[in-house]
Amino acid sequence: MNEETQQSLGLSKPPIAIGFLDTAPQGISPWTEGPVPAGCSFWRAAMEGKSFYTVPSDHYNCAVGSYVHAISIPSDRGPALQDTIGFMVGNGYLRMEEVPGIPVLPKTPAYIAYAPVGDAAFKADVVVIAARPASAMLIYEAALRAGAGDALTSTLGRPGCAVLPLSMASGKASLSFGCKGNRTYTGLPDEELYIALPGAKWPEVSDALDPVAQANAAMEARYRAVRAV
Repeated sequence: MNEETQQSLGLSKPPIAIGFLDTAPQGISPWTEGPVPAGCSFWRAAMEGKSFYTVPSDHYNCAVGSYVHAISIPSDRGPALQDTIGFMVGNGYLRMEEVPGIPVLPKTPAYIAYAPVGDAAFKADVVVIAARPASAMLIYEAALRAGAGDALTSTLGRPGCAVLPLSMASGKASLSFGCKGNRTYTGLPDEELYIALPGAKWPEVSDALDPVAQANAAMEARYRAVRAV
């Protein structure tokens, strides 16, 4: 996606590429900015233009995010996952029977790479875009045209990062409303949500964006003319 298309879609941040890798990616550096409260904090850094990779230990502070990324938290850090889920269940945020339904990665990645999609020097497994619903609709239509979407789209709320394995498993576009933790740590505006796309399909989706936007602009003009009658 070029800057002109990003602006035409009204995106406040560029799409980001996320790769789950067995070997360290060449050409980018490891994360060196210290501990973060959650793995979705790395989304924010990539949306701010940074390219880097992490290792599993960089994700230990987020018990739920570690669970989603199939990362085991060391015993010396205490029962963090159980404590976090216990708090969520205790205050009515989550029901225990919902936990088995949370999408998770099929295996633990040795490295997780992040970058603005235009700068990614690694194979992207997922492309994540923060967008307002009107823009997400256009991106979704581009995904349909590119064979990366279904008429019935998978959507989830919490945890927000679970949209990554959800899109990977389906090979299709998926939506995340962005959970409270994600919105807190990334600063996602209330009026935006996430659309996640399989990385392998991103070039085709990107190519379809301008034609889809033009078609929708033509339809809008027609609808406005009909409404004015």
